[in-house]
Amino acid sequence: MALQDIVEQIVTGFGLELVDIERSAGGLLRVTIDLPWNPQAAVPELVTVEDCEKVTRQLQFSLEVEAIEYRRLEVSSPGIDRPLRTQQDFERFTGQVIDVTLKAPMGEQAAGQVRANRKKFRGTLEKLVDAQGLAGWQIVWSDAPQVKPGQRVSKKRAPAPLQALGFTLDELREARLAPLVNFKGRQATAPQEQPAAQG
Repeated sequence: MALQDIVEQIVTGFGLELVDIERSAGGLLRVTIDLPWNPQAAVPELVTVEDCEKVTRQLQFSLEVEAIEYRRLEVSSPGIDRPLRTQQDFERFTGQVIDVTLKAPMGEQAAGQVRANRKKFRGTLEKLVDAQGLAGWQIVWSDAPQVKPGQRVSKKRAPAPLQALGFTLDELREARLAPLVNFKGRQATAPQEQPAAQG
């Protein structure tokens, strides 16, 4: 069996979702798991250390049986910069600030205000529905400089215009939740990373 199939079978067998599999040059095999999205949940549940440990133990056994080589195994939750890959990921995190990297520069598509060679954007993820009822995606942002703590902002200064960039998932090289941290409350604005279980 292929590595992807083995890992996915084990993770889903525990009622969890496989987010990512990553192999490093040093022999590290990193598996990222999450709880399946429940749109009705008032507060999203987070993966626990126990979830990571269960998956780690089962993976160690299965990878040995299948003779798949690795030096070290790490199973963890996605953390505050969770990758977004599937349509469901985008549905789940609509309204969150995300970072996207395009496969090719978008040119002048965002109202003529985006540099022609720009591939990286950070903005709020929004869902678009066209006249045929087909869903698409866009991010919305402002290029206004961030206000520093204690800095006064003139009320006369016009706010920087909002910009929007529509995209399809096929046009993305990578999309992740933006790792924004509120140091005052010491809480991340996206789901927090749990400790990893290592094997």
